[in-house]
Amino acid sequence: MRVSHKHVHPVSDRPTAADLALPPALPYPDGWSALAFSAELPPGTVLTRQLAGEDVVLYRMRNGRLRAIRPYCPHLGAHLGLAAVEDDDLVCPFHRFAFDADGHCVRTGYGTPPPKAALAQLPVREVNEAVLVWRHHDGREPDWEVPSWHVLDDGRQPLRHASFEMPGYAQDVMENSFDLGHFVTLHGWPQGELAAPVEFDGTRFHISMRVQETFPLLGLRQVDVEVDGYGLTALHTDVRTPSLGLEICSLVMATQVAPGRMQLRQASRFVMREPAGLPPVLARTVSRAVTAMLAGPMFKRNLEFTAADFPIWSTKKYLSPPRLAPGDGPIGAMRHWARQFYPPDQQAHLPAPSASLTGESRSPSGVARG
Repeated sequence: MRVSHKHVHPVSDRPTAADLALPPALPYPDGWSALAFSAELPPGTVLTRQLAGEDVVLYRMRNGRLRAIRPYCPHLGAHLGLAAVEDDDLVCPFHRFAFDADGHCVRTGYGTPPPKAALAQLPVREVNEAVLVWRHHDGREPDWEVPSWHVLDDGRQPLRHASFEMPGYAQDVMENSFDLGHFVTLHGWPQGELAAPVEFDGTRFHISMRVQETFPLLGLRQVDVEVDGYGLTALHTDVRTPSLGLEICSLVMATQVAPGRMQLRQASRFVMREPAGLPPVLARTVSRAVTAMLAGPMFKRNLEFTAADFPIWSTKKYLSPPRLAPGDGPIGAMRHWARQFYPPDQQAHLPAPSASLTGESRSPSGVARG
């Protein structure tokens, strides 16, 4: 008997994706979320992206201004992800009702007086060559911002970026920076330690690490890592290898798009600093040549480093409280800090403040921070 293979799939021996295997463990976080990179939105472009289980329509007017709106036309409900940008107006494809830069309906497709209707606009920012949209459970306006970072913007190279979608939580991505133990066990760092206590300041945190990494042909070198986090929105990481003059600046941004599902956006720039001891013209030439040659491979390496976490994030269960151990890093303190980004009435799965979570957590080197 011949068996059709059209509807037959191999038996899987892989872990089930967490968003299929488990009920949602965390509510949608409040704050800013990255929905696109600026390069994805040239003038005249309309994009639809997901945020917290709903579509958001992004569009850029011909004059370069950016808008984020709720997706349905106030006339008869057509999805505005199908709309077109004409000059500074967004034109609905259904009846060609046009909406100006302020979101007001200014004309109909029949030449009749437009109704008193307006688009539901969302707070949007364009920072670090990324497009961020604000969402808060009680509808409040933005009360904190993601700052502009230098991202090695010397005009010599474009920002390289990539986007992914997978099961997981935005908090997992931010928490990853505090998980000192996994940098050794999963990422293979020979050694890593906190260079100073972790700093928490409102919606921001800062982590300094000293790392030993092995470079091909060059051996073991010290690497200095500075991480700034803002909300459950964005990580900015500066990685410097002083002995080699190498520096890579990265942005990692996680967005909760559905229960237990996220999109992750990563971008970076790489630079080789001008070698000391060379004549200025030669030093500049060497710096630019090495930067151009290694920018692509360094971005690939940067992505591969982050991608080592993808199978873990995609299949892990969020445990509260976690059973922390010496060597983990200040994960408990991070979780306590993260509570502020969730609605108070949806915190059943979040750890309550306690000495076990807010007290000291030690790095493998014994540096303490609470």
